[in-house]
Amino acid sequence: MIMKNNQYLLELAKKGLRIDKRKPDHYREIFIEKNPIEKPEGSARVKIGKTDVMVGVKMDVGEPFPDKLDEGILITGAEFSQLASSTFEGGPPREDSIELARVVDRGIRESGAIDTKKLCIKKGEKVWMVFVDIQIINHDGNLIDAAALGSIVALLNAKIPEYDGERVDYEKKKEKLPVKFKPIATTFIKIGESIFIDPNREEEEAADARLTVTSKDDGNITALQKGGGSISLEDIEKIFEISAKKEKELRKLI
Repeated sequence: MIMKNNQYLLELAKKGLRIDKRKPDHYREIFIEKNPIEKPEGSARVKIGKTDVMVGVKMDVGEPFPDKLDEGILITGAEFSQLASSTFEGGPPREDSIELARVVDRGIRESGAIDTKKLCIKKGEKVWMVFVDIQIINHDGNLIDAAALGSIVALLNAKIPEYDGERVDYEKKKEKLPVKFKPIATTFIKIGESIFIDPNREEEEAADARLTVTSKDDGNITALQKGGGSISLEDIEKIFEISAKKEKELRKLI
């Protein structure tokens, strides 16, 4: 059944067409909800089409890394609920959930989105640790862009709890997390000779290759993640060109 559907998508792709009739460079409808959950320091819910992702930001005090004694710590994780997709199974983290967390983490980290030096409480002893937790509510393709968008929105709306040197008071939150930039991820797939942005789940299953481009506010590319087969230099240049336009559109939404 999947093979037949893949063949149908390939036939459409040869004509530059998509199964949901979108243009090659068009996203599905995007919905963003800021701070839908009050308990975390910050949260966001993002829907891209039927793909639905919730992101929460939690903070705690801990010791800095030995090579960055005056900087706070970012830790990103992703959980794939069995309710989100019939292909998700219980047990240890899956490879795709680990990859999703790494891609989102790299986009935030490499762009310098968070001013980690401002998260230092006492050099070499205490810093703020920022935990970004990604929960997949429904999977219909392009989890990376939804999770990355949700993560930066959650971080932008996060507030640091009060800390008296011994205890963190999570009931009192005043100062905003020092977020300097808004990295945006745009994901493309190649089916046959055609390039499509924001693949739905059927398109992902039929894709020959995938490329995610993460850019910061000035347009500079800070991270790339490739999956699947090879992509030509010509295709990469085309992807960069489309990404430069789309990341500006997405950034306006936040």
